[in-house]
Amino acid sequence: MLEPLQLVVNGERRSLDVEPRTLLVHALRDGLGLTGAHIGCDTSQCGACTVLLDGRAVKSCTLLALQAEGAEITTIESLASDGEMHPIQRSFVENHGLQCGFCTPGLILTATDLLSRDPDPSDDTIRHSLRGNFCRCTGYETIVESIRAAGAEMRGSVGR
Repeated sequence: MLEPLQLVVNGERRSLDVEPRTLLVHALRDGLGLTGAHIGCDTSQCGACTVLLDGRAVKSCTLLALQAEGAEITTIESLASDGEMHPIQRSFVENHGLQCGFCTPGLILTATDLLSRDPDPSDDTIRHSLRGNFCRCTGYETIVESIRAAGAEMRGSVGR
């Protein structure tokens, strides 16, 4: 039996019908065609499925879609604006914070959450915030540097 679901996804009101056991990641990917949240481990260990739920990073593979009823969901698809990458996306490219890209959307959205709460985090704070996101292709130093540089740009302190 399908249940109606109302969400605000990337600023747009969306409706779909889901089975009660449907995970948010599947509702986003299969129901709405937003494939930026990747399905990695299905156990909330890797963070590839991370999205923002009312501004906070959550792992969409362990949240039932119906639990997100009425929430505002932000996926990686909405960070770029008018063809321009978000500063965090740009920083990941410029500072080599990505390799294959599979984990990158989750890392970027985790960083978005962190920098919205702490615009100038220490390296230890950055590493702590990333504890639920795994990358198997690159060292975390470039990821930490990417987040640090994005925070500086977003604070307007680049080049100072």
